[in-house]
Amino acid sequence: MIEDQEALDLAADWADISQGLKKDLGPQLHAQWIKPIQLGSFCKETGTLDLFLPTEFSANWVADRFADRLSLAWKIARSEVRQVRVTVHPRRRSLPELRIGAEAAIQPRIAAHQAMSPVMADGALSGLDPSLTFAEFVPGTANVLAVNAAQRMAAIETPQFSPLYLKGSTGQGKTHLLHAIGHAFAANKPGARIFYCSAERFMIEFVQAMRSNEMIEFKSRLRGFDMLLVDDIQFIIGKSSTQEEFLHTIDALMSAGKRLVVAADRAPQALDGVEQRLLSRLSMGLVADIQPADIELRRKILEHRLARFGNTQVPSDVVEFLGRTINRNVRELVGGLNKLIAYAQLTGQPVSLQLAEEQLTDILSANRRRITIDEIQRTVCQFYRVDRTEMASKRRARAVVRPRQVAMYLAKVLTPRSYPEIGRKFGGRDHSTVIHAVRLIEDLRTRDADMDGDVRSLLRQLED
Repeated sequence: MIEDQEALDLAADWADISQGLKKDLGPQLHAQWIKPIQLGSFCKETGTLDLFLPTEFSANWVADRFADRLSLAWKIARSEVRQVRVTVHPRRRSLPELRIGAEAAIQPRIAAHQAMSPVMADGALSGLDPSLTFAEFVPGTANVLAVNAAQRMAAIETPQFSPLYLKGSTGQGKTHLLHAIGHAFAANKPGARIFYCSAERFMIEFVQAMRSNEMIEFKSRLRGFDMLLVDDIQFIIGKSSTQEEFLHTIDALMSAGKRLVVAADRAPQALDGVEQRLLSRLSMGLVADIQPADIELRRKILEHRLARFGNTQVPSDVVEFLGRTINRNVRELVGGLNKLIAYAQLTGQPVSLQLAEEQLTDILSANRRRITIDEIQRTVCQFYRVDRTEMASKRRARAVVRPRQVAMYLAKVLTPRSYPEIGRKFGGRDHSTVIHAVRLIEDLRTRDADMDGDVRSLLRQLED
């Protein structure tokens, strides 16, 4: 048990943190996801603080989207907090979990059942994230087909294809597009009944209805929707009865002219443990692929997100650094930017390249391809047609110094090496020389189009 005084202190800290998040996220998101959080126990030995939410769905949602922000805020408020754990309240764990596997064994975990509810045009009962709209989705060459198809699916006119199958790896925008379709369709057709769920939740709903002898009500309610949005369809495996019901639901919706959109991290034919008839139904419409965001799209996404942060100044070299380094998925990219700006705002520090490297270590290391300083030196020497030995020489001729400075700059941007380590690879130079080179090239890139073009070309060569 937490001592009374400690409980009061934790409550006071949470009040401050919650108020700060309300300003950052806005009142609507805060009321929907942050306000329901209840403080749990704090373990001094492990530094773990438990935060509870009333349902598994809301706990997973908050953990997925706000875990980093909550953890950072608590660490700043209390240095002894090393980990924040977001889970469903223990007293609410009343429903079984469907373990996906060969036997589909039932295990306890899932929180109290949430009844399926239609999305109303005003969004009051939507269950959709109000921030995930088409206006907030940044289009690019990597997702143009999926975006156009999603907009067609949400239009008043009957789409030429159904179902729409959004395929993309983790964090590339599938869930965002599903929510955007729901919002747009509700706006275009007031009063439309829309249901968004994950495949796992569909399976849980099915099992609950079967156990409580409410299958007729379940089928009637599900097929009464005008649009069904199902996320992470790759998890609807292993349980033949659930797949059978989902198949019948698809057929009923299609025959009634309703709309169905599903999303998965792989193509229909690559889904494991899914019956052939269901695969055929999922493939009969349009399979829209979302490719990993290229560098240009990642820049656009960062610039779009920066507009939310008002007067917070983020230097262009930091944006370039994040866009080039965090390249696995868009979710990590946006999460990294949010974490960096939140830390800067909460500590009063300016956003800088050094701060980004210090605070985003885990994200950066997971995304970086292991480019070596030797590889950088070799590429720069070939580009500028200078001898490789000049990287470590003492010559001060401009034709040698500038390529050497560019190589130092690239070494700092593309590798995790410190200034002293980089200096040692350039003939044992002092770390201050490397710092001067990095700052000089950063400045030249903003004033000299030729220099910026050279660096961009070198970055493409090294990262391809």
